[in-house]
Amino acid sequence: MKKIILLISLSATLYSCKKTPPEEYNKIASEPEIYHEMVCKLTDVIIHDIFSPPVASRIYSYSTLAGYEALIPGNPEFQSLEGQFKGLDNIPKPEEGKEYCYPVASVTAFMKVARSQTFTVDLYDEFEKNTAMKFKEAGIPGDVMERSIAFGDAIANRIIEFAKGDNYAQTRGLRYTVKNEPGKWVPTPPQYGDAMEPYWMTIRPLLLDSASQFRPPAAPPYSLDKSSLFWKELMEVYNIKKTMTKEQEEQAWFWDDNAFVMNVQGHVMFANKKMTPGGHWLAICETACKKSGKDIFESAEAYLLVSTALHEGFICSWEEKYRSEKIRPETVINATFDPDWTPFLQTPPFPEYTSGHSTISAASAEAMTGLFGDNFAIVDSTENEYGHGVRSFESFRKAATECSYSRMFGGIHYRSGCEEGQAMGIRIGQFVLANTHTRKGK
Repeated sequence: MKKIILLISLSATLYSCKKTPPEEYNKIASEPEIYHEMVCKLTDVIIHDIFSPPVASRIYSYSTLAGYEALIPGNPEFQSLEGQFKGLDNIPKPEEGKEYCYPVASVTAFMKVARSQTFTVDLYDEFEKNTAMKFKEAGIPGDVMERSIAFGDAIANRIIEFAKGDNYAQTRGLRYTVKNEPGKWVPTPPQYGDAMEPYWMTIRPLLLDSASQFRPPAAPPYSLDKSSLFWKELMEVYNIKKTMTKEQEEQAWFWDDNAFVMNVQGHVMFANKKMTPGGHWLAICETACKKSGKDIFESAEAYLLVSTALHEGFICSWEEKYRSEKIRPETVINATFDPDWTPFLQTPPFPEYTSGHSTISAASAEAMTGLFGDNFAIVDSTENEYGHGVRSFESFRKAATECSYSRMFGGIHYRSGCEEGQAMGIRIGQFVLANTHTRKGK
């Protein structure tokens, strides 16, 4: 494995013999902006490498776990997740009586795990080089630097080993068999892509008893009877496009977060890369941390909890998707009465029920509500760089609700998929809050 730039750049030879007091260099090294930049850089690489939303949630989860575990020995208020997450044990401990700079250990651990889970690792180089310079200028003694890097490296190695046991590798290359049965999902235009992550429900949860722990009610049964609930929900989706307001269009675009949108112009096909829904919610987390003045420990805690909610939310949502295998609105509409109809947003390549966006957004919103409080207003500029503007919300929960219904406005989900997905996500988020004990005595 390529040696981390941080380890090379911050060798003892870069430091003068004059020793800076720990309280002085730790104050500089503990600037939370370093942690925020690190998470943003991971998001940039996830976008570049076009990881699917479920896979992205896994990458965020292990990276933020490593960053948290390497950081919190520096604050007695926080505690390890060892023994709380399934299979997470033997977390390395710092040597007693030795001096460490834990933000250095945290960056080392986070970045090594991020590099192990992504492809285009050279994109991290500039961030690591700049961070190395900041730590150098803080005056961290050479022996403290080397010891901190070694501790972060040990944490990263343990988390990488922990990640290997989650069944991810075993699911690579497994494919879904399309069922030619009424009401069952089939690939959708324009690329008619293979089903995304059909075995994601077999990924080991961090906290949940099983992928089906928060299984939603059964989806409305497929029926072309015009008096059936299925048909009524189908026509609601069909008619929304005819009457969509500018506000509904803006909501649909803002929350689209489709990591790989395929565009077709004549005989030419090209793709646009965008942020995943998980990346969007971690960006909201960053905004909330900055607004509330969270320090580096509190910020690492927030990213960890939101990433955990995302991780568990995708497992539950995907379990239901491939259990019910519900057909998308576009397929039914094209086959039964309007072959030229297209949804406002591009239909993603997996079954409809429940809405993954609705599930993971509600789970993330519950996690952040527990951390920051209800009615915590935010201004979300996450999508501005993609041309989708800036939106303001009175609370995380209201943002999640808007995201949920935006999928119906986009023509890719029925009402029940959105509402039941959100209901499931709320329960998942509350479960994560109740069972992730980051603070001692709580």
